[in-house]
Amino acid sequence: MGYGSGELIIRSYNAQNDRVRVEGLESICEVGPADKPFLFTDTLGDPICRIKNSPIYNMLVAELGGQLVGVIQGTIKLVTLHKPPKNVAKVGYILGLRVAPAYRRHGIGSRLVTKLEEWFVACDVDYTYMATEKDNEASYKLFVNKLGYVKFRTPAILVNPVNHHRSSQISSNFKLTKLKIEEAESLYRKYLSSTEFFPIDIGNILRNKLSLGTWVSYPKGETWGKVPTSWAMLSVWNSGELFKLRLGNVPISCFMYTKSSQLIQKFLPCFKLPSIPDFFDPFGFYFTYGVYGEGPLYGKLVKSLCNFVHNMASSKPKDCKVIVTEIGGNDTRSKLHIPHRKSMSCSEDLWCIKSLKNEDRKSFHKLTTVPPTRALFVDPREV
Repeated sequence: MGYGSGELIIRSYNAQNDRVRVEGLESICEVGPADKPFLFTDTLGDPICRIKNSPIYNMLVAELGGQLVGVIQGTIKLVTLHKPPKNVAKVGYILGLRVAPAYRRHGIGSRLVTKLEEWFVACDVDYTYMATEKDNEASYKLFVNKLGYVKFRTPAILVNPVNHHRSSQISSNFKLTKLKIEEAESLYRKYLSSTEFFPIDIGNILRNKLSLGTWVSYPKGETWGKVPTSWAMLSVWNSGELFKLRLGNVPISCFMYTKSSQLIQKFLPCFKLPSIPDFFDPFGFYFTYGVYGEGPLYGKLVKSLCNFVHNMASSKPKDCKVIVTEIGGNDTRSKLHIPHRKSMSCSEDLWCIKSLKNEDRKSFHKLTTVPPTRALFVDPREV
């Protein structure tokens, strides 16, 4: 395909030569449908911040006439994927596809994806997958209609704004305990190692400096040494240490309402009105992952853990303005009890998958069409 400005060159990212240019591209590219409020990403001077904590990663850049016009990122890891004859698969994850607005609809995005897939194939990857908003028509057309990806899962993204002026209540009937890393890893491997997309290197995630810890909640009067009658667990990842987000394309009325609510909360706290975080300036967020538990009190215990995380975040006004949790679309019991603002959340994120190996079509069709019977593990390194 001709591009009018010369030959399109796609190559690996070079930090010394490309960092500033990639940051410039990120600053003009929105995340999400352009006709709705969208997010800008501030990588804090490190364009590979979202992938560098993964076991294997790569970034490709597209140049046209000496100008950087597109980027794409990918990671590789081993996960549980229940597809006979084996339960472990090597998967490649695609993220961070950006094309400069003036160069869109010229096939640059598809060329970048194809080149990244070639790298996956060279690394013996079984499947490649990506995530997008269900109403992102451009992304859907590119991956599903043009590149052969198939709808796979529809997890829910739950977003809870942090109120830095008010603490969430935690029931005195429950006890919260922070686990040692070794205890958390053992617990995850025991109870979640059969979930879809559970990372084989879970220990590396828990030991990462961005993982703030793993907590369990259970009824007071019982001990954690002996499995309680009801219990719940989750871990917290500080995404705000890697990159910041900023909201764009928002009506002025929304902006004014946010500023007004903050002024009322600041100068007239006696009214006890809920404060709306300022998303127009760069902000960070906590990501809670590995949500699981058992017993009749599971829902209340999960809520107590989420309230604890909120209180932890409320003491960090510069680091965290929202708490994000992503769970399997069929995990209704967790969704009912995880605090979230419906207007800010996404009930159906869209994961699409593609096989990179010549295998039985019937087997792959079964993988993508049979409803999930287990929970979905969302890796915090890929948020």
